[in-house]
Amino acid sequence: MHYNLQMKTATLPSVRVKPELRAEIQSLLSDNESVSQFVETSVRESVRRRRNQHEFIARGIVSLESAKRTDDYVDADVVIGNLERKLAFAKANSAQSKR
Repeated sequence: MHYNLQMKTATLPSVRVKPELRAEIQSLLSDNESVSQFVETSVRESVRRRRNQHEFIARGIVSLESAKRTDDYVDADVVIGNLERKLAFAKANSAQSKR
């Protein structure tokens, strides 16, 4: 017996769009890129973005539960102050490197 280890491909449902959107998509295609390839790439990127969002939220929930359990919090004003200092430092370095 011989088994094919590759999975069969599947199709996504057709999506109806206004002619203007299709024309815009076609105007933005790369060389040798089809609308189907564009749609597949868009779907893959959306799936990746949503997976990242779900993972981010899950990590946040775990962190929140840990903070509640240990009563170990950092005041929001302290966090924002640290971020503002980092931003000011980065801007200063950026301005110096452009000179």
